[in-house]
Amino acid sequence: MAIKFDDLNVMEISKGVSTEMVMVDEIPFPPQITTTKPLSLFGHGITDIEIHFLQIKFTAIGVYLEPQVVGHLQQWKGKPGNVLAEDDDFFEALINAPVEKFVRVVVIKEIKGSQYGVQLESAVRDRLAADDKYEEEEEEALEKVVEFFQSKYLKKDSVITYHFPANSATAEIAFSSEGKEEAKIKVENANVVEMIKKWYLGGTRGVSATTISCLANGLSAELCK
Repeated sequence: MAIKFDDLNVMEISKGVSTEMVMVDEIPFPPQITTTKPLSLFGHGITDIEIHFLQIKFTAIGVYLEPQVVGHLQQWKGKPGNVLAEDDDFFEALINAPVEKFVRVVVIKEIKGSQYGVQLESAVRDRLAADDKYEEEEEEALEKVVEFFQSKYLKKDSVITYHFPANSATAEIAFSSEGKEEAKIKVENANVVEMIKKWYLGGTRGVSATTISCLANGLSAELCK
C-alpha cells in the first residue's frame, strides 16, 4: 500500500484542540497520521554529526505508533524516560509489539541516495552478522534496498518513510521528492525488516539518540496515564 505524506489524513489531537504541527528542527510533522488506522507521533529527533565543534544535521525523524502500543509495555510502567532510553529490553519489546509502526524521515542536508543506502546497508548488515542471521537471502533482500536508493538524490525536504504493518514481518519503504513521482519498495525478508526497525528504534544502538530519548519520554508519559 502506497502512503503519500500529502494524502495522510492529519487527525485532530484526541483532546479536541485543533491540530498543530510538531516542529522538528523547523520541519513540520503532524501529531497524528492515518495509514490503515490513526497513528500518533510518539517520538522525534534528528541524525547529526559534530565536526570541529560544528553540528551538521542530516535528517529529521518522526516515529508514529498505534496508541495501543502502551498495552504491550506495561512492565515498564512508572519508569522515567531517561531510564527507558538506556533500556534496550524496553525497545526490543517496542519493536516486537504487534502494532503498526511508521517512521518518517525528512532530509535536512542533501546527500546522494547511494550514500544513504550504504549507511542503511552497513547498519543492517552489522546487526544481522552480530546475530548470526546474515545469509544469502538477507544479502539479496538488502541489496534490493540499496539498489532502490542508488538512483535517488536526497535533496532537502525529500521524504523517506518506513511502514511496518502490525502483524506482518514486511516493510514498505517509500521515497518522495518535489517534482518526482513517489517510488516504493517492499521488503519481505523478516530478518532485514527487523534490523531496519532496530536502526531507527533500537535503543542505545539506534541511529538517532535524540529520537530514542524523545520516544522514551513520550512512552513513559503514556504509561503513567
